[in-house]
Amino acid sequence: MGSKTNRLYFIDAIRAWAILMMLQGHFIDGLLDNTFRDSSNFLYTLWSYFRGITAPIFFTASGFIFTYLLIKTDATNSANPRVKKGIKRGFQLILIGYLLRMNLLGVLTGEIYPSFYIVDVLHCIGFSILGIIGIYQISKQKSNYLFPSILVGITIILFLFEPIYISFDYTILPNFIANYFTKANGSIFTILPWFGYATFGGFIALLFTKYKNHKNLYPTAITLSLFIGLGLMFLSSPFFVTLSYITGISLFIEIFYNNYLFIRLGDVLVAFGFFMLLRRYMNNNTFLIIGQSTLSIYIIHFMILYGSFTGLGLYSHFHHSLSPYVVVFGAILFMLTTTFLALKYEKNKNIIFKHISISYRWTRITLNPWTTFAYSLLKMYLIKSRLFLLKLFRLVKN
Repeated sequence: MGSKTNRLYFIDAIRAWAILMMLQGHFIDGLLDNTFRDSSNFLYTLWSYFRGITAPIFFTASGFIFTYLLIKTDATNSANPRVKKGIKRGFQLILIGYLLRMNLLGVLTGEIYPSFYIVDVLHCIGFSILGIIGIYQISKQKSNYLFPSILVGITIILFLFEPIYISFDYTILPNFIANYFTKANGSIFTILPWFGYATFGGFIALLFTKYKNHKNLYPTAITLSLFIGLGLMFLSSPFFVTLSYITGISLFIEIFYNNYLFIRLGDVLVAFGFFMLLRRYMNNNTFLIIGQSTLSIYIIHFMILYGSFTGLGLYSHFHHSLSPYVVVFGAILFMLTTTFLALKYEKNKNIIFKHISISYRWTRITLNPWTTFAYSLLKMYLIKSRLFLLKLFRLVKN
């Protein structure tokens, strides 16, 4: 951590890497022909493994950044401004998540398609932010150790008991709510267990804040991240087998058979350690700006690839139809185009919103006489209808 700023640039670098991985991952996964999805192919297996790391890293980094800023601005005897901003941000992400799955043609015809209710990464990150705020509000004045204990405790509980709650029947709930807990209706992510990665990121942020002035912060953090991360990757499965053998609890053997949560957590820690190790070389301004513009990149990529609002995207035209050479070239072009448009938007968004505001005011002023006239007509019509009904009522009564 530099002396001139408290910003942790390695986190921006992690987010930049994760969002770029997401872009190529979504493009290749959505457009590659099924005949080339060969798990015996080393390159495809390697790509598939690294694609699986993207979401856990992104959730963890998001929880880290929000919690780091949340406790950084905490002020004694006054409300933390980050709480209000976080609540606004959480609901904003949820709203954007739904808007991106809205089809304007369906709205104009009075129909909302089932895909509108599918829960994706933005919904889960939004609720994760709200969840971290709720935990913070409950625990901030209780004890210095309660907040981090709850965060890491939630991660452990959600990861340990995933085989149990994943098998629950959520059909009793409306799909709108059930989609946050089950993938049965097409949801890409669910709040459980993904909230666990966000809370773990918050836990790491608390450790960084507590020891931010320690001279051995990074050597210790790098060593622990790599050591614990590699341990989770290679030793967590044998550990759960041993626990099952010793205790006779079947839950542990179920975790062993599908131990992706703890292994992916190990991947996250190794990635954090790697980026911290190379932090001095990750000061490229463009790369850091990409890490700070992930929401814009996500929105633009969704519109181009999946056809938000119109339904006309690359996915609808080239779904599982491209060869490896074409899809790799297309993925690179897609990454460059999406990132370029997002950075242009970030650079000019104040001007864009200013023009939108001016256009809105102009439209309102221009249409004001017509809306006033229409309101007068409607009012006159309602008054005449009321008089007619009153006369009709008297006639019927007589």
